[in-house]
Parts: sequence; structure tokens; C-alpha cells
Amino acid sequence: MPERSVSGVPAPGIIDVHAHALPDWYVQTAIAAGHRVPDAMPDWPGWSPRAHLDMMESVGIGRSVLSISSPGVHFGDDAQARDLARQVNDFLASLHTEHPDRFDFFASLPLPDVGTAIAESRRTADLDGCAGVCIETNAHGTYLGDPGLSPLWDELNRRRSVVFIHPTSPAGFDPTQMGMPAPLLEFLFDSTRTVVALAGAGILRSHPGIRFIVPHCGAVLPAVISRVELFREAGLMDCVGDDLGADGDLGWEQLWFDLAGAPIPDQLAAFARRFDARHLLYGSDFCFTPASAVGLLAGLLDDQWPVADLGPWRNLVADNAAALLDSRRVGNR
Repeated sequence: MPERSVSGVPAPGIIDVHAHALPDWYVQTAIAAGHRVPDAMPDWPGWSPRAHLDMMESVGIGRSVLSISSPGVHFGDDAQARDLARQVNDFLASLHTEHPDRFDFFASLPLPDVGTAIAESRRTADLDGCAGVCIETNAHGTYLGDPGLSPLWDELNRRRSVVFIHPTSPAGFDPTQMGMPAPLLEFLFDSTRTVVALAGAGILRSHPGIRFIVPHCGAVLPAVISRVELFREAGLMDCVGDDLGADGDLGWEQLWFDLAGAPIPDQLAAFARRFDARHLLYGSDFCFTPASAVGLLAGLLDDQWPVADLGPWRNLVADNAAALLDSRRVGNR
């Protein structure tokens, strides 16, 4: 078991790759752009660096890689999105400067403006604490398998970037149809939709330098992966590219997965049947998941961890994160 502090809480050491900063000025900008609430959730959560650090201490998180959640930074105007992305990323970098041992960040990119997104990925790569980039599952309906994104993938592949995929509402999402906020179901389906698009377009195979993090323990992918492979083998996926290799492998080995959400007991069991647990990472989804729920979910992992042959989950995800994230670029620049 991991070393414990005097309080009995596991000693800090986990790296949290799914954690969100939410400064007040970003919330006000989103509201002004028409996002009165995020993705039909009841309200915007509160956040502060102090509250985030307190949550980390209570759960045993040593470092959080911060990002901006949905709805991201592009609210319809390319120039405004460029400026907001720069403002957001400079703010995240300043948090690393203030807390270099606790906070790193994934830089937001102003997609679907590909040229500006490439420029911002280059600029932020030189900021201390930048661990990679955060890209939403779709940008105003443009999914990650879209051919127009090829120059961005080429750039990120050249830099051997980590890409954290974060779900957002699909285009045309109407919460009044079913009375459910998008994070309940639509986030999971949109994550799966965009990852299948990435694989089917051959991007995973043709860009092996990119390491993609899929949220929420793979979302729906573990449940539908056999169906995806069946459709591919039957020639029923029009999106499949010509560069999948002789074996037709879709490149799933390029994917890493975080434990945000409620993976115990059902989702993690499905995940473990098809994917390598050595590609599992920890994710709290704070502040959109309240600190009390973060603690509860971590406790469930402590008590019901189903992959016992790989040792305690805290040790596993710490080792996995160390293998994924380049220590020269995370906290040691």
C-alpha cells in the first residue's frame, strides 16, 4: 500500500490528469457568449486554487494537470477564441509558477481554427508546466477524425505531444428533449464518437508520436469496441483510411485512459477486458465533480480495485503517469 500521512490519508503522489481550473473571469466570458450554464448542468461550480489544493491534500494527489473544461474557448468568433485561449493558457501557466510542485496544465486550443490552434500549440509548448494540449471531442461539430485537422495532428506528432480529449456537447444538443444534462450521457457518447473517428481515419496509426488520453475510463468504447471492429472488417466504415497497416489494426494501443467519473464496478470491469491497465491514469474531474464526491470515488477505488494482480491502484496510476508524461516538460523546465 502507498505510504500514509499522520492523518491516515494516502501520502501525496498521484498525478491527476483530469482536473479543471475555473476562474471567475472565464465563467463571465462564457456566460456573455450564451453559456448561462455549462452543457445544461444546473450551474457553474465554484473554484479557487486554495480549494483545489485542499481537495488534493484530502485525496492524496501530488500534482494536478489543469485544463479548461467544456465549453472550451471558442464561442463562435475566431479572433476572440484566439485571445481567450492565450488568456486561459497564460493563467494556467501562472498557476504553475505560483505552485510549481502542485500544478501543471494542458493548453487549450481555439479549434476549429486550425492555423491559430497550431500557433497556440507552439507558443504554449515553451511555457513552464505545459504537459500537452486539451482538445474537445468536437469543435462546433468538427470531430477529431476530420481531414481538415491533419496539419494539427502533424504538428502534435512532430512534438510527440500528449493530447487530453475532453467531452463537450454534440452540435445541436437540446437538453429539453430528455431533461438530462450533457455530462450524464452525451459526454460519454461524444468521447466515443470522436475516438472512433480518430481510429477510423487512420490518425492513431499514422501519428504514433501523439499519446491520446480518453476520459471516463474509455467512455462507451469498451462496450462497443467489438462492434466497431466488426464494422471495419465488414467494410462498413466509410471513414476508414488506407494507412491502417496490413493487419487493419485501428491503433487502440495509442490510447491512455483516465479514471474520472464512476468507473467502479461496471465500467472498469468492461475496460479491463479489452485494454491494458498500464495505460490507466487518475482523474478527479474537480471542480465539476465536488470535493466530497472526489473523495468518495477515490475511496471506492481503494476498497474495490478489481485489477489486484497489478498492485494497488494508487501505485499503478502513479507509475503510469510517470511513463506517459515527459518529466523534462512537467514541472522541471
